Amino acid sequence: MPDFEALWLHAELATMVPAPDDPWGVVHDGAVAVNGGRIAWVGASAEVPPDAVKSATHVRDCGGAWITPGLVDCHTHLVFAGDRWREFALRLKGATYEEIARAGGGIRSTVAATRRATEEELLAGAEARVRALAARGVTTVEVKSGYGLETTTEIAMLRVARRLAEALPVSVRTTFLGAHTLPPEYEDDRAGYLRLVCEEMIPRVAHEGWADAVDAFGERIAFTPDEVRRVFEAARAHGLPVRLHADQLSDQGGAALAASFGALSADHLEYTSLAGVRAMAGAGTAAVLLPGAFYVLGEEHAPPVEALRSEGVPIAVATDLNPGSSPLLSPLLAMNLACVLFGLTPDEAVAGMTRHAARALGLDAEIGTLEAGKRADLAVWEVMHPAELCYWIGGDPLLERVVAGEPAPL
Repeated sequence: MPDFEALWLHAELATMVPAPDDPWGVVHDGAVAVNGGRIAWVGASAEVPPDAVKSATHVRDCGGAWITPGLVDCHTHLVFAGDRWREFALRLKGATYEEIARAGGGIRSTVAATRRATEEELLAGAEARVRALAARGVTTVEVKSGYGLETTTEIAMLRVARRLAEALPVSVRTTFLGAHTLPPEYEDDRAGYLRLVCEEMIPRVAHEGWADAVDAFGERIAFTPDEVRRVFEAARAHGLPVRLHADQLSDQGGAALAASFGALSADHLEYTSLAGVRAMAGAGTAAVLLPGAFYVLGEEHAPPVEALRSEGVPIAVATDLNPGSSPLLSPLLAMNLACVLFGLTPDEAVAGMTRHAARALGLDAEIGTLEAGKRADLAVWEVMHPAELCYWIGGDPLLERVVAGEPAPL
């Protein structure tokens, strides 16, 4: 066994590499060894030679604490300005998401505030939100644009998202979401806005390298299947993978449309049909469940979890952190809600924020499990079992967060 730069010893490991009788992939009294920011070895502490322990620069005796892969929040909208707490109050009085959106609230109100903000103001707000996620175990976060709806602000949002990885110990993936809603200046020119998205925005974010993927909101209050298809064709022409906000408020055939483009993921899925689920399974498209929005909007039609299970679709879980429908700063609460509202088991929820979330970002070869060769993103927890990550409401069990092999401040 070679020398190691860092070692975490005497931990209970939830590797999230499932076995037939163990969905957690547990290694009791285990150790994780790191070299060059990557996991070099995973196994029993008793199998680590004493010389390797002595030569390591960093050795942590975990004293029986649990280690999981770092959590992956694979769907957020955390770069924005302004707030929408007034809409929360309106919904409590009976207003629906669609009614608020059609009255000029919703996404458009955040667009107006975001357009007025400076990049430094956007960065300050986004940093605070990422710190909250990191304090609960997140090591990788996906960040969407979509609150600019014009080229300059959309790129500014993506630039701010990339700056988060420079300012904080966290890995960031960016997603261009120009097709989020129709901006007010294009109210009477849908075709003109689609041309802007497809012929100017997507080519530019692809050429300049600002986005890792392209997303769209396929819904009655947003974009039709034909419009989404145009956006995805433009993304494909410029070499960018796609994702889709699909079937959240109605069955628009979004899951099947996403699958037809080999999408990394289809997200929300409350109204997805069995045919849509089967299309996702055939295409290898991951499902991303977003229980925060389901909870805040008071929805009652849950995603087809049993069909997703039976068809073998990878099920990810994310916060959907945004100022309107999911002001959720805790990945742990997202997992709890996924269990309580959607019927996921604790091991499914944790897999949904590790292994399957990595899959939804196209990063499953890089992160999401504790395996040799993968990036050394770890979360160390003071729990009796990792199921507690989904059980406690409002707890803070994180002891240590490790990003690319480096202990990161909480």
